[in-house]
Amino acid sequence: QVQLVESGGGLVQAGDSLRLSCVASGRSIRTYTMAWFRQAPGKERDFVAAISWGGSTTYYADSVKGRVTISRDNAKNTVYLQMNSLKPEDTAVYYCRTNTGGADYWGQGTQVTVAS
Repeated sequence: QVQLVESGGGLVQAGDSLRLSCVASGRSIRTYTMAWFRQAPGKERDFVAAISWGGSTTYYADSVKGRVTISRDNAKNTVYLQMNSLKPEDTAVYYCRTNTGGADYWGQGTQVTVAS
């Protein structure tokens, strides 16, 4: 079992930055790819970014590329999402996710609201 808890969301102005954190517990995530997804009101949950187990490979959705950086600290069992130059269309609930090969785990999400 893996428990994921996101934090760091909030209400910001367009152009501001936020750093989201996802802390895992229950087992070490050091061997798992970690990802962030987001879901805006009335829309499907979309992929935002992912990072390989060692952190050497990252993937980004085109909509956030160049503005968002995913990173991880395996010693802290934590994954981060640094978001810069935020836009109103980034408003969504942001979720952390991992798959251990046998099960899919999601956090409860953290709300990010970007005012224009």
